[in-house]
Amino acid sequence: MAALQASRENSQVILLEKMDSLGKKLLITGKGRCNITSSLPIEEFTQNVPGNGMFLYSCFSKFTNEDIIQLLENEGLKVKEERGHRIFPTTNQAKDVLDVFLKLLKKQKVEIKTHVKVEEIILKQGKAVGVQCLFSDGEEKCIEADKIILATGGKSYPVTGSTGDGYEIARKVGHTITKIKPSLVPLTATEKSLPVCKSLQGLSLRNVAIQIKEKEKNKTIYEDFGEMLFTHWGVSGPIILSGSAHLLRYPHVEESLKKENVELSIDLKPALTEEKLEERIMRDFEKNKNKEFKNSLKDLLPQKMIELVIQLSKIDKEKKVNSITKQERARLVYLLKHFTINLKGFRPIEEAIITSGGVSIKEINPKTMESKIVEGLYLAGEIIDVDAYTGGFNLQIAYSTGFVAGTRRMI
Repeated sequence: MAALQASRENSQVILLEKMDSLGKKLLITGKGRCNITSSLPIEEFTQNVPGNGMFLYSCFSKFTNEDIIQLLENEGLKVKEERGHRIFPTTNQAKDVLDVFLKLLKKQKVEIKTHVKVEEIILKQGKAVGVQCLFSDGEEKCIEADKIILATGGKSYPVTGSTGDGYEIARKVGHTITKIKPSLVPLTATEKSLPVCKSLQGLSLRNVAIQIKEKEKNKTIYEDFGEMLFTHWGVSGPIILSGSAHLLRYPHVEESLKKENVELSIDLKPALTEEKLEERIMRDFEKNKNKEFKNSLKDLLPQKMIELVIQLSKIDKEKKVNSITKQERARLVYLLKHFTINLKGFRPIEEAIITSGGVSIKEINPKTMESKIVEGLYLAGEIIDVDAYTGGFNLQIAYSTGFVAGTRRMI
């Protein structure tokens, strides 16, 4: 986006890429489908960026979600809206989004050089005048420029090329790099809860409500509604990933996780109060009154959960439904409304969707994305200390900051 916008202003633009092709990270977004952006009003985007959202106010207003949709549709790529205001290409292929960018770069005659690793920015009297590059044949060369845009991404998914190189490049010219942490990352379960997660591994729950709490204080840190997934080491899925981004905002939470003082409470039936859920269970029991308890839950729960819920309810699975007591029924209701997993931490940064932390926003002009430290140096995307929830917001940050960084004069 930065190269595209710069080229539209009659600049000669060179795009340097250390991998063998552009956009490897874009190709894996949205599970390979590319969650392009969100359909929420652009004014609400900053509320979905827990990491320094207000810094992006100007960028979001200059290149909006409607602008990126228009850009794609002008090139023949239609989009559709799915649950949670998520926008995807109708083709369900991230490659089609990348192809639009590649086609536009070609049309704008942007010179693309792959297999080129930028090692440092060359300064002259405090101004960026070029970059020192290492080419695939081992040759080192300086490429001169009167404007440099650093858009190297973060440190998550290093296989795509985002290995954190940009942080060191920025640090070398005087920028402050805030603490780098994984964000939008799966959460791990304690030893006590691990068998539960392993037994449910691969099970995706839709339309559930979650609360992440600090047990000692009985304080809710995060709550959400949507889809989640059990894994062999804990939990993942959209609402869990967004929860991880929120947990990072609380410095003391890391300590609480180490002390195993954080729990995830899952409401499996959020549309029903405990009273209504009990009525629903009683109707199911009435329908199955001559069956054993183990055969009465198929309308209430996914098959994979039934055995585990029976164990946790401490109701004899061979017991006839019509002999289940009111106390046992209350226990089952409580379990379905408060299915609990104890959490102990985050998965590694290599498994994170995005990186929290980066070049300090205090050192960047939010209206132009130019460095306040180095004249002629601009920054865009995940290298900056901004990060958002899932739902297309992080890609919109990339488009908007790239657009502004690539614009020579903002009006």
